[in-house]
Amino acid sequence: MLPLPSLWRIARRDFATRIRGLRLLAICLFLGVATLAAIGSLTRGITAELEVRGQTILGGDIEFELPQREASEAEMAAFRREGAASATVRMRAMASAPDGEALLAELKAVDAAYPLYGEMRLRSGARKGPPRPGHIWIGADLASRLTLGPADEVKFGDKYFRIEGIIAQEPDRLGEGFTLGPVAIIGLADLPATRLIQPGSLYESKYRIRLPAGVAPEEVADRLDEEFPDAGWDINDRSNGAPGTRRFIERMGQFLSLVGLAALVIAGIGVGNGVASYLNGKRPGLATLKVLGADSGTLLRIYGLQILAVALIAIGAGLVVGALAPAAVGWVAGDVLPVKPGLALYPLPLAVSAAYGLLIALAFALPPLAATRHIPAAGLYRATVGGAGRIDLRTLAIVAAAFGAIVALAVGTAREPLFALSFIGAAIGLLLVLMAIGWAVRRGASLLPPPRRPLLRLALANLHRPGSATGALVVALGLGLTLFVTLAATQTSITAEVSRTVPQRAPSFFILDIPRDAEDRFRATVRQAEPDADINMIPALRGTITEFAGQRVDELEELPEGAWVLRGDRGLTYSPTLPEGSSLVAGRWWPRDYKGPPLVSVERDVAETLGLKLGDTLTVNVLGVEVQAKIASFRTVDWDNFGLNYVLVFSPGTFDAAPHNMVATVAVGPEAEAMLARSIPRAFPSASLIAVRDVVGQVTTLLTQMGQAIAVAASIAILAGIAVLIGAIAASRERRVYDSVILKLLGATRGQILGAQAMEYALLALILGALALGLGLAGAWYVVTQIFEFGFAPDPMIVGLTLVGGAGLAFVIGIAGSWPILSAKPAQALRDL
Repeated sequence: MLPLPSLWRIARRDFATRIRGLRLLAICLFLGVATLAAIGSLTRGITAELEVRGQTILGGDIEFELPQREASEAEMAAFRREGAASATVRMRAMASAPDGEALLAELKAVDAAYPLYGEMRLRSGARKGPPRPGHIWIGADLASRLTLGPADEVKFGDKYFRIEGIIAQEPDRLGEGFTLGPVAIIGLADLPATRLIQPGSLYESKYRIRLPAGVAPEEVADRLDEEFPDAGWDINDRSNGAPGTRRFIERMGQFLSLVGLAALVIAGIGVGNGVASYLNGKRPGLATLKVLGADSGTLLRIYGLQILAVALIAIGAGLVVGALAPAAVGWVAGDVLPVKPGLALYPLPLAVSAAYGLLIALAFALPPLAATRHIPAAGLYRATVGGAGRIDLRTLAIVAAAFGAIVALAVGTAREPLFALSFIGAAIGLLLVLMAIGWAVRRGASLLPPPRRPLLRLALANLHRPGSATGALVVALGLGLTLFVTLAATQTSITAEVSRTVPQRAPSFFILDIPRDAEDRFRATVRQAEPDADINMIPALRGTITEFAGQRVDELEELPEGAWVLRGDRGLTYSPTLPEGSSLVAGRWWPRDYKGPPLVSVERDVAETLGLKLGDTLTVNVLGVEVQAKIASFRTVDWDNFGLNYVLVFSPGTFDAAPHNMVATVAVGPEAEAMLARSIPRAFPSASLIAVRDVVGQVTTLLTQMGQAIAVAASIAILAGIAVLIGAIAASRERRVYDSVILKLLGATRGQILGAQAMEYALLALILGALALGLGLAGAWYVVTQIFEFGFAPDPMIVGLTLVGGAGLAFVIGIAGSWPILSAKPAQALRDL
């Protein structure tokens, strides 16, 4: 066996004569690896930035959050004992301008120690501590929408504040989570004058602590939990300052990575075509080396080194692009991201992407390369590599091992392995279906009676001729077009559901913190604007689940999968009757005049997640008091009716001793909406008015941004499919040149030859279009109806344009690739063949 340097010298010299055939391999690997590296690096960049800025985002090393109450003197003393402490209170409240215009805002009251970390900046400069007494800082959006500026006045509750400045940077903004309005900040000492905090008001108190060096937040959390076992607080630390944001980014990154992996697998088909085309062009050289005594193993190593070298260059280029992607995306779309990722290298996603690229190159390049081992020199002079030879069991075992390693790597690096395995299983199933359809297309074309028109007969024959790439094209382009149709149908269905449902079923407003003793006055205010207004009012509290079915939540090592209801405090209510939009599925509802021990009705999906049964106990902590109830029923909830829906509904009398307020939905006409937007904040200063159209707008924007991100990742699959089409054209070039020359000798014109090929690609485009339409709509139907539980109503025009655009592009590329074949000169082509 020749030593490696000698093998590389021969491979390098052979490179100098013709490397063009391996361009397709390089393009396919570059596209796939760059996509995976970019997605992985961007995800890791954002999560790393969240970790690095954890103290600033959280506002401290550790945070204790209390719903609907402030810390007691003993709790505050314990906080200060552990380190420097800062207190903030946050609530939703109406900001009223002097002209009577009102807007829902997030009012935040801070103390003199705020912020413990980071920098609070106004447009006029950095600030430490709260605004001056009687003054306020407001967000730019609040200033713009109410036409306010510095020195103007704005009212919150019963107090007018003079605007001291416009907020440019709020250091702990991301840690505050989802908000329904722009922020406004006042001093904690000014909060009582607003009279916004009344018994039962919905607000959150947060206490952040800057710990001494070397003190672990976990130790402090355990110590204070043991000292105050009934506090009912939620604890976060600097390692995860924005847990909801981090979960969303990681899950979105995982999904996009799997889409990118599917694109890389499609690109792998192009890798196989490219290698086959390259080796086909090397037939004379392969045959000559065999005649001169080179064995099959030597040939495999020489050309394997060439393919490996090109693959490494392509993978390296893809890794460079992927490594630069976080900074580029942050510069282009920084306002959309929760934090801007810095310019840094993240080795793990780059290593994983490189491993994927190498495994794909091995799995798809080895079969055509190994096929040359079993073809004698005379056969190489006569036949093409891709259409001759056989693949031995050893090669099949290596290819199977490579695919097994890809699956293991995808599942092993996934945040949710079961989801990753399900996605891969579905993708494999779809690939098998496409392969079967590709075989059926070739088989069907061979069984059809030959058309009488010569050009059509020739086009049909090209679909099933020896060496035809019909099967590969159906798989590659079919999968890419299917993804695009699925995305188009899903997104348009969701948009249609939102636009159709909101005007018909949604109320005009949600109103929070209506005083219990003002229910009649509130109804009268609404009726004055519109006598036939639809009003629904229920009690509202906040509480944390501390025990279910005998299990203490704080003693669980890990929360059950999907148990979001155990994270933080939840909305609670009580009702003598079954709430509107709910349907009992198990158990019985309590009598209207029930006065016995506390009972609770639990939403069915939550009950299944927690493994609850009728008769089990469930305990909630409300304002520091634990209330245990027995589960009396399970029910389903129509969440998309925009009503007052709660996971937990208790029996009457359960929270009589707890101070609480009412929440309401109000459905009125457009004229009454404008009247109530002014009259309710004036009549009920402590109430918060939420316009449903604003909430729907935020949700629609989020869904649109998610759809755009997925579409970008899916577009790589389309590009990979196009690369496969180009590779298929290149791989069949010699055969097509031969056909073209023979047809010319028989009297065919260029137009007739081009017409036959145009018919072939038109037939292929029609087949791919029909295939993508059927599979794409089926996939979209499942996503929309089974996952989102919406009605399936895709926009035919958008879906059709997407389909026509993709199939038309395939047709145009096919024709463009055929054009050089027409210029082949018969004499030269026959000598080369």
